[in-house]
Amino acid sequence: MAPATPPQVPRHELSYTKVLSELFADRLQLCNAPDLVLTHGKYATTPEFALGRVRAQLQARDELVGAVTTLIGAATKLGLSADARQALSAWLLARDDPEQSPQLGERVIEHLEALDFRDPAVDVVLARREHLRAVSRWIVGSDAWSRDIGFSGLHHAIASGLNVNILVLDTVPYSTRDTADPETRKKDVGLYAMNYGNVYVASIALYASFMQMLQAFTEADKFPGPSVVVAHLPYTSDASPSLDVLKETKLAVDSGYWPLYRWDPTKEDRGIDPFSLDSEAVKASLQEFLDRQNHMSLLTRTKPEFATALVTNLGDRLKEARTARADKAFDELVNSLGGPPLLVLYASDGGAAEKIAKRLADRAKARGLPTRCATLDSTPLADIAQEGRVLFVTSTAGQGEPPQNGRDTFKLINAAVARGDKLAGVQYGVFGMGDSHYWPRAEDTHYYNKPGKDLDGRLEQLGAERLIPLGLGDDQDADGPQTGYKAWEPLVWKALGVADVEVTEAEPEPVTNEHIKIASNYLRGTIVEGLQDTSTGALAASDGQLTKFHGIYEQDDRDIRDERKDQGLEPAFAFMIRCRLPGGVCTPEQWLAIDQIADEHGNGTFKLTTRQTFQFHGVIKRHLKPAIQDINRCLLDTIAACGDVNRNVIVSSMPQQSQVHAEAYAFAKKMSDRFLPKTTAYHEIWLDKKLVAGNAVQDFEPLYGPYYMPRKFKMAVAIPPNNDIDVFCNDLGFIAILGEDGHLEGFNVSAGGGMGVTHAMKRTYPRLGDVLGFCTVEQGYAVGEAVMTVQRDNGNRADRKNARLKYTIDRLGLATFKSMVEKLLGWEFAPARPYKFESNVDPFGWSTDYLGKHHFVTFIENGRVEDAPGHHFKTGLREIAKVHKGNFRLTANQHVIVSDVDEEDLSQIKDLLARYKLDNLAHSGLRLSSSACVAFPTCGLAMAESERYLPVLVDKVEKICEEHGLRHDSIVMRMSGCPNGCSRPYAAEVAFVGKAPGSYLMLLGGGYYGQRLNKIYRENVTEPEILAILGPMIKRYALEREEGERFGDFVIRAGYIAPTTAGALWYEGMGGEGEHREVAAAA
Repeated sequence: MAPATPPQVPRHELSYTKVLSELFADRLQLCNAPDLVLTHGKYATTPEFALGRVRAQLQARDELVGAVTTLIGAATKLGLSADARQALSAWLLARDDPEQSPQLGERVIEHLEALDFRDPAVDVVLARREHLRAVSRWIVGSDAWSRDIGFSGLHHAIASGLNVNILVLDTVPYSTRDTADPETRKKDVGLYAMNYGNVYVASIALYASFMQMLQAFTEADKFPGPSVVVAHLPYTSDASPSLDVLKETKLAVDSGYWPLYRWDPTKEDRGIDPFSLDSEAVKASLQEFLDRQNHMSLLTRTKPEFATALVTNLGDRLKEARTARADKAFDELVNSLGGPPLLVLYASDGGAAEKIAKRLADRAKARGLPTRCATLDSTPLADIAQEGRVLFVTSTAGQGEPPQNGRDTFKLINAAVARGDKLAGVQYGVFGMGDSHYWPRAEDTHYYNKPGKDLDGRLEQLGAERLIPLGLGDDQDADGPQTGYKAWEPLVWKALGVADVEVTEAEPEPVTNEHIKIASNYLRGTIVEGLQDTSTGALAASDGQLTKFHGIYEQDDRDIRDERKDQGLEPAFAFMIRCRLPGGVCTPEQWLAIDQIADEHGNGTFKLTTRQTFQFHGVIKRHLKPAIQDINRCLLDTIAACGDVNRNVIVSSMPQQSQVHAEAYAFAKKMSDRFLPKTTAYHEIWLDKKLVAGNAVQDFEPLYGPYYMPRKFKMAVAIPPNNDIDVFCNDLGFIAILGEDGHLEGFNVSAGGGMGVTHAMKRTYPRLGDVLGFCTVEQGYAVGEAVMTVQRDNGNRADRKNARLKYTIDRLGLATFKSMVEKLLGWEFAPARPYKFESNVDPFGWSTDYLGKHHFVTFIENGRVEDAPGHHFKTGLREIAKVHKGNFRLTANQHVIVSDVDEEDLSQIKDLLARYKLDNLAHSGLRLSSSACVAFPTCGLAMAESERYLPVLVDKVEKICEEHGLRHDSIVMRMSGCPNGCSRPYAAEVAFVGKAPGSYLMLLGGGYYGQRLNKIYRENVTEPEILAILGPMIKRYALEREEGERFGDFVIRAGYIAPTTAGALWYEGMGGEGEHREVAAAA
């Protein structure tokens, strides 16, 4: 008979057992581990077997405890030494302590084995020695156990009272929860267990809250009885991507389908509530309900007259509503005298289609047409059927998809077509907006303006009458979509019979960021009022623009956006907070504060950004002010971390040249402080600093003025030979030049760098800065002010997409721009001094500076500081910060340096780095040189994954590198979820920029040390295409490269791509060279 084969554990389920292994190490005992099948047979993984095994082990330990107790009582009679008695007593007292029981147990065995006699109690202890150690016993099972709790043996384990922990994995995805067989409905294991009263119960989800999971496991282990931990792990097969598991988990937790909680009966004995609700979304909804109920109850109890007032107010509101409806009906009656009503519906993500739709509606009203304008999804299909005339304006999202606020109606229209429904009596027109070059391949051309084309065709199928032909706006036209719109709009007025109506009223000017800034009262707006509004988790759109100047971006969780919309809920709004941290230097005390703020106000993690600062995500509105106040308490702030001002000034980390770093850092710090906005709005709103007497605020911005800058402005200070901060990617760069004494003498100044691009809009492009000349350190401050002044006065405020300094320089000409700066300075730049850059990646590992201080550059993939299976970076860096006496430095490549370690502290820091695997630098050169922006799920601009996907792609590309002997070769690879380029992708040797979920722009040929832009190689690639392209290319690089030749240089020499010689020429030669050229579809 063939030996039993251990069952294969699904790879996703290994994530939980891996956490258990890391948490409990060698004292973990999986009582139904698959490998037990080899020694105990095929039933070894069943709960009945595991429970029997646990019962036998606990019985044996009870016998051990009894024997030790007997020996202590008979110690004098047996002649045991005082040391032996002390060892037995110490173990007995600490027998359940996981740390002390092993060592104390070893002492017991040493003393008993040294005895020259034998006793039955001694024999029992020696025979049961394996049970001297306190172990953590776990039985792991699937959700199949919850379909028949009695039959599965789960009931017996819960009712046994034994000290055993049970982990039940629920693998049903939230999106398929309704497809389960109702005849085998699962029971609520957690609720069932809680009914016993003496059982620890927790509901966890690894991908939702790692810290809550660790807390639950730790509490379950300490509980002196049965513990049941139900864990959500939604997947359908081993092939399910981890990213899908994460998204399904977030849907389940946010919707309340899978609440996170802990139930600890021992807390009742201490007068503490045994139930802890850990789901933030559920807690927020519950708290809102309780607050409302408590408020009303308190009012009616203390002042009974309020009860009557409340009812009376309700009646008054009904009367007001009726009056409003009557007024509306009257207005509609009057308007109808001017002709049939017109409904304008739009679907828009970025706002372009919305602007056109609202302008169309305003022009219709000016021609005397009663007109309404709304989003497509806000108007039921049944209401559309009742309208006489409807005009639709829609843009194109993703891969030919409708925009977010129109998708539901598109689905309803498709379903109506399938059913054969009719929209008889409806006259319609459609204007679609798209980009004919966004999907340039012939097989992808059908994505161009697909929503508009589909909508036009479906409405015809439903029997609606086409009022005017389909209009199409193309971003590639001379005026963008306006070219097509200008031809389409006159047809609308002709079809509606108002073409000859003369419009005398001036159209209202659209509200832009410039209007918002000037009307903001120096960045105040209505932010205070918005923070007090508890009816929504968001702020007003105009305030959302202003909070950027305060270091805050409004976002929402895009993983669960559709689900919340289906439930009739607003998006899960939360905010990103970015600190101002010049040069990326912080103290250990500040690091600990940041770590705590992330836990108390954010999502439990924080991001190290490409601008050397901290970024928090998932901060809900009511936590904004407390979070910023906590940041302020640790002597940091968030002002000017975003917005149309000078942002965080970054500095080369350069641990080997700490003397120069200190001087460059001091310069950067002064520059950052010098160009801070002077308004007191930040301190009033967030720090409760009082207004001046009479609220008569007289703010004055000597540099910025009330309009501030036309767009964001970025500065950087580089210290050759390492260009780790990509100095040429910044609006203003300072390249450190050292004197003969090794001290900072001055800077070569570069100007005009910038990364932001809009897909397929060729008037936008990345650009690297041009060197203007040399200045001294003291002159550098004046240079900064002069360059910013020229940009302030000459930047394009009419078009934000062309407002950065790079476009100002190209419009004015470099020579003219330089002369304008020198005129303000009153002196000319000296000729640029010689310098040399060699790399822009971080020098990982240990280094020692001229003072004998030690520095360790640790790898934090994509800058995400978190605890996750396999690495506990957040905990590790926290423990280091508790004992570290130097500083931390953040790098512009999203890593961290444990800096300024004294010789006497070196061993302690090394031990902590090793304990938390922060000293692991055995990564491939590709991974160490990679970088990604945040993108999904929080960034509102993201078009594709970045931070969550790049590590997966690197896994596959590094295998190609290893096959060809390039594991340790550095290739700079970067990924950005949108073309704004926060990860500086356009300066990388190979880069990917998101266009739609799973689709990327592929770029090649950037300079290894940031000296040359890359160029578009393919306009739309998916993962299989990426691997198919890079495979042969990397092989050729390994075989044909010249001595010291970098990958970005090789792809140019080998003829894959042409070099980019200037930002304005970025599009020339795109698509590859010669045989490698991609043939685009005909326009």
